[in-house]
Amino acid sequence: MLARRIVPCLDIKDGRVVKGVRFVDLTDAGDPVLLARRYEEEGADELVFLDITATVEGRNATLAVVRAVARELTIPFAVGGGVRTVDDFNDLLRAGCDKVSVNSAAVRDPSLVRAASLRFGAQCVVVAIDARRSAASASGFEVVVDGGRTPTARDAVAWARELEQLGAGELLVTSIDRDGTRDGYDLALTRAIRDACDLPVIASGGAGKIADFVDVFRDADADAALAASLFHYAELAIVDLKDALAQAGIVVRREPVAV
Repeated sequence: MLARRIVPCLDIKDGRVVKGVRFVDLTDAGDPVLLARRYEEEGADELVFLDITATVEGRNATLAVVRAVARELTIPFAVGGGVRTVDDFNDLLRAGCDKVSVNSAAVRDPSLVRAASLRFGAQCVVVAIDARRSAASASGFEVVVDGGRTPTARDAVAWARELEQLGAGELLVTSIDRDGTRDGYDLALTRAIRDACDLPVIASGGAGKIADFVDVFRDADADAALAASLFHYAELAIVDLKDALAQAGIVVRREPVAV
């Protein structure tokens, strides 16, 4: 059985890590370079860096910050924000990340996913799906873009199936309804997408306690769980989380104990 991954997320605005609720009411959470270094030392399996205002501001993710963070890491590192072209993928990969996350541009031009997968390999292409509950969608979940600002009338589960056919390598699935609330991951959303395709799924939005991680791995079968403020403010140590997950029967990667 593959080990489940713990993935801290750095939401970046103006070069600083921020955190909000449902993508608004942002507060400062620290320096991205210092946090990246800390998370590697604490045993994070991967790191995600999202420039959360790049798309709505019509710019690319800040490459200088990407380079500075990449210099601190040996674990895999994904970057998203403002990605609109294959050249943007190239620039970010050259800046030092291992994967590129694309969201709004993929919804508006799905061919971008195929083009990036063909050029760089599916392993480099993460597609973020920001979804909210909607009675108008067949699955009950609608894709939203532009940092949660713009509804698309696109069904989230159908979109996940399409992305697998387009050549995506992984899905980062965020519940807009749960983001920053600490009410737990949206298990129904994660499970629906998990069952719809064979791509690895990173669950995001709502982590508030250890039990939420257990639930999303055990009940929704997520491959990875992403969290932000719990880790940023040192409310939950990654090593303690992994110990608790292992005790619950969840397979995780853990560093060997020095003797």
